[in-house]
Amino acid sequence: MTTTTMESLIGLVNRIQRACTMLGDYGGDDSTFSSLWESLPSVAVVGGQSSGKSSVLESIVGRDFLPRGSGIVTRRPLVLQLHKTQDGSQEYAEFLHLPKRRFSDFSLVRQEIQDETDRVTGRTKQISPVPIHLSIYSPNVVNLTLIDLPGLTKVAVEGQPESIVQDIETMVRSYVDKPNCIILAISPANQDIATSDAIKVAREVDPSGDRTFGVLTKLDLMDKGTNALDVLEGRSYRLQRPWVGIVNRSQADINKNMDMIVARRKEREYFATSPDYGHLANKMGSEYLAQLLSKHLESVIRARIPSIRSLINKSIDELESEMDHLGRPIGVDAGAQLYTILELCRAFDKVFKEHLEGGRPGGDRIYGVFDNQLPAALRKLPFDRHLSVQNVRKVVSEADGYQPHLIAPEQGYRRLIESSLNYFRGPAEASVDAVHFVLKELVRKSISETQELRRFPTLQGEIAGAANEALEKFRDESKKTVIRLVDMESSYLTVDFFRRLPQEVDKGGNPAASTTERYHEGHFQRIASNVSSYVGMVAETLKNTIPKAAVYCQVKEAKQSLLNHFYTRIGRREGNQLGQLLDEDPALMERRLQCAKRLELYKAARDEIDSVSWAR
Repeated sequence: MTTTTMESLIGLVNRIQRACTMLGDYGGDDSTFSSLWESLPSVAVVGGQSSGKSSVLESIVGRDFLPRGSGIVTRRPLVLQLHKTQDGSQEYAEFLHLPKRRFSDFSLVRQEIQDETDRVTGRTKQISPVPIHLSIYSPNVVNLTLIDLPGLTKVAVEGQPESIVQDIETMVRSYVDKPNCIILAISPANQDIATSDAIKVAREVDPSGDRTFGVLTKLDLMDKGTNALDVLEGRSYRLQRPWVGIVNRSQADINKNMDMIVARRKEREYFATSPDYGHLANKMGSEYLAQLLSKHLESVIRARIPSIRSLINKSIDELESEMDHLGRPIGVDAGAQLYTILELCRAFDKVFKEHLEGGRPGGDRIYGVFDNQLPAALRKLPFDRHLSVQNVRKVVSEADGYQPHLIAPEQGYRRLIESSLNYFRGPAEASVDAVHFVLKELVRKSISETQELRRFPTLQGEIAGAANEALEKFRDESKKTVIRLVDMESSYLTVDFFRRLPQEVDKGGNPAASTTERYHEGHFQRIASNVSSYVGMVAETLKNTIPKAAVYCQVKEAKQSLLNHFYTRIGRREGNQLGQLLDEDPALMERRLQCAKRLELYKAARDEIDSVSWAR
């Protein structure tokens, strides 16, 4: 692979990482989208507090730029992207959150890291997983991306929550757990390697040691007569990757502002002249570490390119599918808006009709009204009380007035039948109300099931209001119709019924019985039985005609003209009023915006990957 191609690959990953961070994708717990960040190879710098982690990074960069102090200084991940420039060119730094500002004074870089940390975490010494992106352009660096993570600690200091120890370890693990993460484990040479925080974490997430580079700092601070060769040569703790020793500036050097170029030269001299490490001199030091990591990162990126491309293509397909699902943005002109509203209404109407016609569940409940509720209501009517002997005697007597009837008490029959039939009004109206309730519920379900409508809560409300208003009109007309059916039964009694009534005769063959017999209990029982028979006949008729009326006036009308009046009103609205109906749910608008941004990122990343050619 050519150097240019390697630089292109590492630069490609840098650009994609920056774009990911701008979209909020930095390998967090948001499972809403596939994380492109997590598929990108990265180098995570892990170490305990005071392990020399900051000094290693500054040695690699060749600049003082990291905040220093006691306690937890690094409280947000720092994504440090190094870009090698031509010899002699000026060094400068840029932050992703300040894209138009170049920092050539690296003391200001340190201050900005501190300030940007405080903007997110406050001054409470809390930590945050949201990374800071810093790019450094210099002729004195190699192309490399490093992620500096908060130092592992064992106790919380004053001002920090008790959970800080676990919080930091959780954050560190969220990076180093990923199979694409290269672990740079920093351990001080003047402590037992078995107690190293960095090695402990690395051993747990990378037991084979294939992803871990060990860095041993503070070699110059070891007790006289001791050395770290057992570690550096892999005897104390073996890794698949090499251990690299580092000699950082002393605190005195830092206090004197020793130039980093001078510090690098002193480090080289230390290893070259060391009786313990001289034979390893060409594989020690911060410059060698940077080159080693750069080459390894490039090779990992090269190996991962096919899987990254595969993830990007899969994500593009998923995002385009979701964009279709969420719907495209609405046109601003009145014609486009009216067309959209009518299309949405038609989509709702289609779902509503599917419910009524059996394509979806719910419409069968209307059949249940007629098959169960109406017959049950008719059976519960109080005819036993109304046609009791006492009540029949009372009604018949009142109907006759002061003159006893000569033959069958016609007026008494009429009053008993008419008053009985009035009881049918209640079940008739209740059936209409029950159908109305089912239709209203189907409107609600149809609106919620119409995928296209979910974007527009205001239009949902308008359609629901218009549909329910129409259903109320259909209900009122249906009630008038079923009451007419009951009234028609009351206003005309079937003549054949009276003709079939048995005539009362006396013992001499005369049709008229004695006055005494007329007022016997059996006489009124026969009248009650006859009336009950007639009422039963009418009940059977109404069990068939009431459903027909309700279906004709409510169900059929709902299928044919549920939104007709709404269409008329919509056609009269001005453009700005139409636009008000299409105010989307803010959550869906945000979702579409995020999808669109991510889709743009993934397409750009795919194009960039396709544009980078690498040697096989």
